[in-house]
Amino acid sequence: MSDEKAAEAPEEKKKNPMIKIIILVVVFLVVVSLAVVGTLFATGAFSKKPVDAEQSAGDEENADAGHGAPAEHGKPAEHGDSGGHGKPAEKAKAEGHGKSDGHGDKEKKGASKPGDPLKKQIPKDAQARFEKSYMELDEKKALVANVAGSRKVMQTSLSLMTQYDDRVFQNVEKHRAALRSVALDVLRQVTEADLAKPDFRADLAKQLRDKINAELVRLENFGGIEEIFFTEFVYQ
Repeated sequence: MSDEKAAEAPEEKKKNPMIKIIILVVVFLVVVSLAVVGTLFATGAFSKKPVDAEQSAGDEENADAGHGAPAEHGKPAEHGDSGGHGKPAEKAKAEGHGKSDGHGDKEKKGASKPGDPLKKQIPKDAQARFEKSYMELDEKKALVANVAGSRKVMQTSLSLMTQYDDRVFQNVEKHRAALRSVALDVLRQVTEADLAKPDFRADLAKQLRDKINAELVRLENFGGIEEIFFTEFVYQ
């Protein structure tokens, strides 16, 4: 028995150092592995990288630009607001602006250019009627002219009517002297035979209107006087 124990003792002594070495190697490897894993966690290697805010915003903008908002995509164009199509008031005003009112030939092209006076529409009028404004050619002094080929004298005062805006009457006031002159030229051509005609005053009013509009067109490139009324008419 003593011999067997003596024989096993050296073998156990040989095995013990090997086991210790293996254990130390395993412990070392475990410690190194834990250190590596701890370092990776500390540096954030296992955490998900946040998306760059600017890149995210850029992606959203590209998505919006590429596809558009679903609610607005395919929305029909509002033609009524973009170019004024379908507005009866403006259409009527544009049509009224180009009318000659019986004396457009005398005004030439003065009423068709941008920036010219426009007719003043009566508010909330479905039939697109226009306001009529009146102005005395000269409130202070009547027109006095000799009847042609006669000793009789004719005296009259004129009221001018327009449906255009205030610029027409501003032009009349500005050029009152010139307008009085052309009106007197018309009156001086009246004869006693003319005075006896039934439609004399209506015809004379048209002649005065055409002459006054022609003078306004010459001076301001726009007439605008649509009717002439006699507020005073005497001849003797």
